[in-house]
Amino acid sequence: MPASTLSIVNPATGSVILRVAADGPREVAQRYAAARAAQPRWAATPIRKRIATIERFREQVVARAETLAHTLTQEVGKPIRQSRNELKGLTARLDFFIAESARALREQKVFADASQGIDERITHEPLGVVANISAWNYPYFVGSNVFVPALVAGNAVLYKPSEFATLTGRHIADLLHAAGVPEDVFSPILGGGPTGAALLRQPVDGVFFTGSYATGAKIAASAGKRMIKVQLELGGKDPVYVCDDVDAKVAAASIADGAFYNTGQSCCSVERIYVHESIHDAFVEAFVAEVKRFRIGDPMDESTYIGPITRRPQLDVLRRQVADARRKGASVLLGGSAIKGKGNWFAPTVLAEVDHSMLVMREESFGPIIGIQAVADDAAAVDLMNDTEYGLTAGVYTRDAARARRMLSCVNAGSVYWNCCDRVSPRLPWSGVKHSGIGLTLSAMGIQTFTRPKAWHLRSARSEGAG
Repeated sequence: MPASTLSIVNPATGSVILRVAADGPREVAQRYAAARAAQPRWAATPIRKRIATIERFREQVVARAETLAHTLTQEVGKPIRQSRNELKGLTARLDFFIAESARALREQKVFADASQGIDERITHEPLGVVANISAWNYPYFVGSNVFVPALVAGNAVLYKPSEFATLTGRHIADLLHAAGVPEDVFSPILGGGPTGAALLRQPVDGVFFTGSYATGAKIAASAGKRMIKVQLELGGKDPVYVCDDVDAKVAAASIADGAFYNTGQSCCSVERIYVHESIHDAFVEAFVAEVKRFRIGDPMDESTYIGPITRRPQLDVLRRQVADARRKGASVLLGGSAIKGKGNWFAPTVLAEVDHSMLVMREESFGPIIGIQAVADDAAAVDLMNDTEYGLTAGVYTRDAARARRMLSCVNAGSVYWNCCDRVSPRLPWSGVKHSGIGLTLSAMGIQTFTRPKAWHLRSARSEGAG
C-alpha cells in the first residue's frame, strides 16, 4: 500500500510549502524492529561518547540556526525572532544535559558494611526503545527534553514530530545523524494521527507524549495495560494573581508577555488573570495598553510579535470562547474575532468582567486570548486558581516574598512562579498535576526518568555463608 501524503501548510498564508510521504504501519514496524536491534550496541557505547554526539549536535544547531529558524517560522507561524529565541534557548538546554547527564546517571554506592561484607549500589539502566511523540509549538524545546536525555541514557528513540512541525523534525533527525547518532537509534516517524497510532501499537518500553489531555488519557489507558513507562505533558489553564502591593504597569507588561508570547500557544502561557480589586482597573488599563503595542503581521518580519494560529481548527475554539463570554456578560476590551484574509489569524483579545461560568476561564485557549477577573483577597484568588482540572503552572505577583510563598504553597501546580511567568528551566523538573499530565522531564530527575533503577545487593565471597 503506498504511503499517504502529508501537506505542510504555512499558517500565515494558507499555502502549501511541501508535500511529504507519511509513514504507514509497515514503515513504522520496520523502524521499530531496526531500533530494537540497534539499541543494545548504543547502550554499550560509553556514556562519554554518547554525550559527545550531543555536543556535536549542539555545534550543528549553532551553525545552522538561521536556516532552522526560518523553517520553523514557515511551518508553525512562530515570529522569526521568537524562533531564534527558541534555538538560543535550546543550546542552553543542551549545555545542561551535556554537563549533568554523566553525574545524574552514574552508579551510586548507597551503603556498605565491611563487617558483613555487604555493598549496596544503584545503577540506571536504559528503558530500551522509547516513543517520543512531540509537539509543534516548541518542537526544539519539547523534543529535546525527551530525545536528548533518552539518547544519552542509552535508549533508541522513535521520534514522531507533530505533523505541523514535520520539516523541523526532519532537521532534528538530520543534525543528530550528522553528529554521530546512528540512524536506527534515532529514527524519525513522519505523519499525523494514524502514524502516531501505528507507533503506539509497537512494543516500545516507554511513551513520552506532549499534546492534549484527550489524547494523553487514551495513551495512558493503553500503556497501563502494558506496564511501560509513560510521561505525559498535557494541557494547562495557567493562572496568575496580581496582589494589591505591586506596580500595576510593571506587572501588566510582564504578564501580557506571558499571555501572548508565541501568540499564546505555549504550554505555560498565562491563561487566567486574577487581580486584587483595589488595583484591578489600573492593571486592566495598563494591560490593554501593553497588548495594543504588540505588532501583528508577517511572522518573517523582524518586528512582528503576534503571528498566526498554527492549527486552523483552533480558531473555532477561540470564537466559541469569546461568544460564550459575551453571552454571559463579559466585556471585550480588545480584539474578539478572527482577522479576515489568508491564513489563520486571530486578533489579540482581552476580556474583563469574566467569571468561572465562562469557557474562557475553564477550558484551555491556546491562543491570543485572556480573561481578567477581580478578586477581593488572597484567599479568594487561591480558591479560583485551584478551581480547574489542570495544574501545570501558577504565579503570584507581589512585593512580599512570604505572602507569595504562603499562596503558592497552597496552589496545585507542577511549577510555581513569584513575579515571573511562562518560564522553564532545565535545572528544575517540568511536570503537571491533574489533567496537565504525569511524570516529568528536565532536571537531574528528568535525565533519570529515561532509565530503570537497578538495585545491587553485593556480598563478598568471604562472607557468603553468613546470614
